[in-house]
Amino acid sequence: MASNRKLLVLPGDGIGPECMSEVMRIADWFANYRAVSFDITEELVGGAAIDAHGTPLTDETMQLALDSDAVLFGAVGGPKWEGLEFAARPERGLLRLRKEMDLFANLRPALVFDALADASTLKREFVAGLDLMIIRELTGGIYFGEPRGIETLPDGTRRGVNTQVYTTPEIERVLRVAFDLAGKRQGRVCSVEKANVMESGELWREIAQEIHDKEFPNIELTHMYADNCAMQLVRQPKQFDVIVTDNLFGDILSDCAAMLTGSLGMLPSASLGAHDGTGRRRALYEPVHGSAPDITGRGVANPLATVLSYSMMLRYSFDLGEDADLIEQAVKNVLGGGLRTGDIMQPGKAKVSTRVMGDAILQELNALAA
Repeated sequence: MASNRKLLVLPGDGIGPECMSEVMRIADWFANYRAVSFDITEELVGGAAIDAHGTPLTDETMQLALDSDAVLFGAVGGPKWEGLEFAARPERGLLRLRKEMDLFANLRPALVFDALADASTLKREFVAGLDLMIIRELTGGIYFGEPRGIETLPDGTRRGVNTQVYTTPEIERVLRVAFDLAGKRQGRVCSVEKANVMESGELWREIAQEIHDKEFPNIELTHMYADNCAMQLVRQPKQFDVIVTDNLFGDILSDCAAMLTGSLGMLPSASLGAHDGTGRRRALYEPVHGSAPDITGRGVANPLATVLSYSMMLRYSFDLGEDADLIEQAVKNVLGGGLRTGDIMQPGKAKVSTRVMGDAILQELNALAA
């Protein structure tokens, strides 16, 4: 691959830089052994950017993100910055990236590696072989709707206001992503909302059915209320292939699905924008876990979610499915060999550090490429 592919790396706070360091070693391996290379720029985001620049994301870094072919993101936040005003907190850097890059579709896979099936809080028979994808609308809904804020009422009491708002185009485009992806998987989409009590959910359901009937009749479509979906995820998770839902419900349901796999430390995600007409689409890839300040600097963080986010980047931004498969097979082999970080530790397995886990992935890549 030509090295003029631009990759912006934003390690962030907490364990973000520790995990990202292992991914950069893997990126070096791919450059050396698979001719997969990028022009990589590393910048600050979140609390690190606040400390250096007084803002969670500078305008210059935002422009770099807009000009990049992909952004690889670590994690943001921590107790140090919790006292800041809401608009100045580390998390606002990530929200700005999502909004200004127009990353409207968040892909969150819940994939259970066989070696970790016993790490789930559910019985093995309910999660072994689980492979579902949650697609969350990311730039609309209650997190961005207006009006919003906290106001003082005439009687002195206070009221917090957030507004759930969706337009037809916002719903249509994320539904198309879901149907298209389902066509490459098992061919089933479950559209999730609360049409029974919310007008925005009623509109969502109507549009989902229309898009299906007009454009994707060969894909199986079902509708489900969000509360029922949460229950079904812990009752019979393997009934799902692709779940598509709004920003708020997607935030909640994807974390619920994440724990089916045994650990947030294992799960990657992709946030995708629209195609720009040249085939390029803006995209940001990040692990599902947070900055984990309680273990920061101890060298015990699980880097696999960030590693698998890099794999998703190869697959969805650069159409390098074979290379993505190589990473995923390396992860599978390492786990099958019994290596574990603390978050996924099991009796009889070998507990290893962040660095040793990275070493093991590189060793497996060497073996697979031999």
